[in-house]
Amino acid sequence: MGIQIRLMGRCSWIYYLLCLCFIVVNVEGDATENGSVLIHGKSLIGKIDDDFVCATLDWWPPEKCDYGRCSWGLASLLNLDLNNKILLNAVKAFSPLKIRLGGTLQDKLIYGTEDYHHPCTPFVHNTSQLFHFTQGCLPLHRWDELNSFFKKAGAKIIFGLNALAGKSFQSSYAVGPWNYTNAESFIRYTVKKNYIIHGWELGNELSGKGIGKSISADQYASDVVALRNIIQNVYKGVEPKPLVIAPGGFFDANWFKEFVTKAGKSVDVVTHHIYNLGPGVDDHLTEKILDPSYLDGEASTFKSLKNILRTSATSATTWVGEAGGAYNSGHHLVSDAFVYSFWYLDQLGMSAIYDTRTYCRQTLIGGNYGLLDTKTFIPNPDYYSALLWHRLMGRQVLTTSFLGTKKIRAYAHCAKQSQGITVLLLNLSNQTSVQAKLAITFVKVPYERKKLREEYHLTAQSQNIHSQTMLLNGNILSVNKDGDIPPLKPLYVDPSKPIVIGPLSVVFAHIPNAIIPACT
Repeated sequence: MGIQIRLMGRCSWIYYLLCLCFIVVNVEGDATENGSVLIHGKSLIGKIDDDFVCATLDWWPPEKCDYGRCSWGLASLLNLDLNNKILLNAVKAFSPLKIRLGGTLQDKLIYGTEDYHHPCTPFVHNTSQLFHFTQGCLPLHRWDELNSFFKKAGAKIIFGLNALAGKSFQSSYAVGPWNYTNAESFIRYTVKKNYIIHGWELGNELSGKGIGKSISADQYASDVVALRNIIQNVYKGVEPKPLVIAPGGFFDANWFKEFVTKAGKSVDVVTHHIYNLGPGVDDHLTEKILDPSYLDGEASTFKSLKNILRTSATSATTWVGEAGGAYNSGHHLVSDAFVYSFWYLDQLGMSAIYDTRTYCRQTLIGGNYGLLDTKTFIPNPDYYSALLWHRLMGRQVLTTSFLGTKKIRAYAHCAKQSQGITVLLLNLSNQTSVQAKLAITFVKVPYERKKLREEYHLTAQSQNIHSQTMLLNGNILSVNKDGDIPPLKPLYVDPSKPIVIGPLSVVFAHIPNAIIPACT
């Protein structure tokens, strides 16, 4: 019956749903359910950048502590070991990886350029200061070292500028125009050295009510216009010019609408941040991650921001500029463990549906939510989830749903750099396996008769979702003695068989002969 349905590629979508209602969601024993992945093959629902996956590097010193735990170590942009082989190989594996340089302390950062006539000193912990740290300085020799690493690794850099420079504080508000003198000098130095910057972002979490301080939408728009003018002037004769990005804050519909309207063509990318799981100290993070209703909650933010851009005169796109899930540095053995891939991959899939072009994970390294372990640099499970997404999920996003248990999350894209489509399936159930058949409308050829399906099954070591070790098709993923990232090899499966998603597992499935109009 499943094969018959898959061959009915030209039947209408409504007819499809009616047919499938009679044949799926049959429980076969206590531990297995059947279901169907429904994919509309004629039109796209969204698009992402080819380098959609992005990660962040932050400024936090070792003294940054949360709830009595200090998880940042030497992961700051000022002290990170740029000679570590694993770090280099981890970034190079993406070819390229977008890296956003920024975070809370970027709005207290001075650049040690010719115009700064003071000692260039690092951040110092001081609880009486905004964000509990003094002003810090980026020495130009360190900026040179960072750019040498980025060039070697093939990274695309987004740099977050200090948006509080020159402003006065009135209660929780930062008022007055941006003093861009030091920032402009830094940008000029960067251009003089031929360092390639993909985008300059202004400010961190100063939108809406802000974190620590906030800037009105009207003033923020004026400051972004000033940044645009600097970029046009300093990069005169240089193409393509870097993107102008803002505001890098939490979504507030009224604030964002006013900002987008007043910034006009001066802003290329509108960024927002996501920490929808709450504080890292929360003992219920795992329950939230495995609750489909809770995961659904963030869709309203993506939808609202998409509508704001769609109904305005702007040509700007939207990015998630920073997302760590659980704020205040995450939670050890949750945000750096296998279980977090359910939240992370679901976020990637959901955001893509709403035309989010890039998604920046907090962090590449640092805190308890790094893709790499802060002390050892060894990749955490989410690193491999991110790398598989980057290699398999193409730019075109397909309308996808799952008919069956609500514990399955399903997303599909046109395949990346290859024929066909790639399906991502997450099983949030800790007891039930699901056998999923594919139902694709407008499919041009009977794909089950052609090439084998390529499957990547991700599970936790010893079935412990709080493990920091991930298995791919039953094999442990680990770097070798030279710090090389392991190859990510698929299983080859008879395409006439259903995709089996085990309890608490993730499956990427590439179907090379599912030829649909949306992908051609």
